Amino acid sequence: MPQHVSVMQQVGVAALVTAAVAWAVGLVRGSRGVRGVRGAEPASPRAATAPAPAGAQRPRIPRQSVPASESVELTAAERAAFAGLVRRLEGRG
Repeated sequence: MPQHVSVMQQVGVAALVTAAVAWAVGLVRGSRGVRGVRGAEPASPRAATAPAPAGAQRPRIPRQSVPASESVELTAAERAAFAGLVRRLEGRG
């Protein structure tokens, strides 16, 4: 142990390392979608059901379709107002 490092500094470093490891573990668990603590009640009633047999597949969720882009024709006055707004905003940059 180096002579110039106090016990409080070593305790502080140990506490920071412990906090960093706990944060990293929490981040990894959160990104994986793990919810709750072992032994806690399930988040939903479906989670309490028995697991599916080994060969069974889950029902597929249909893909969501995205509606086509919408467009609206602008009047001449609206186009002029928009052009004026763009010129004003470009002048600020």
